[in-house]
Amino acid sequence: MVRDGYKFVVPVLCAGVVALALGWKFTAGLLLLFCVGVAFFFRDPERLPPVEGGVVVSPADGRIMEIAEEALEGRPGRRISIFLSIWDVHVNRSPMAGRFREVEYRPGRFYNAMRSRASVENEQNIIHLQTERGEMVFKQIAGAIARRVVCWKAPGDSVKLGERIGLIRFGSRMDVWLPQNTEILTRPGQHVSAGVSVLARWR
Repeated sequence: MVRDGYKFVVPVLCAGVVALALGWKFTAGLLLLFCVGVAFFFRDPERLPPVEGGVVVSPADGRIMEIAEEALEGRPGRRISIFLSIWDVHVNRSPMAGRFREVEYRPGRFYNAMRSRASVENEQNIIHLQTERGEMVFKQIAGAIARRVVCWKAPGDSVKLGERIGLIRFGSRMDVWLPQNTEILTRPGQHVSAGVSVLARWR
């Protein structure tokens, strides 16, 4: 379980134990069931990234919602949007090896993560990753249920392909912006796994 989960699991578990000691079996059962659900949400399975060079892996578990032509900061490119349901693993991983150039937090709204306006208006972290192939940008985006985006890295930090970099809580969205000199290898509707599934290859 990822470390952020302990602040939720431990208090609920303690409350469940106290309720059980007081003979409140039904309450204890509900609390312990809730505890199991939270632990499931914060699960953090090991992942083995691909050994192939020049690939971009998914930074999040979820389903590909959209692949669209979209310029970023005046540069042409394509955006891949991934929707994370509450059943998906919510630990985020680096799509490539490189160095964090910038992590920009933007407060915002909490629209449904499946709506296109969520990419612009919702609370998010915009992460600029400098790689040996060039710069790529990806966003951790909060949703209607997920109201907290967490990045564990800071500008200047080096990361490996598929390394854990953060977390979005309870259903959310991840957008990945890729420059034109990449070949997209995924499609809308496909389910992807963070750190494992290949989204694109650099030409």
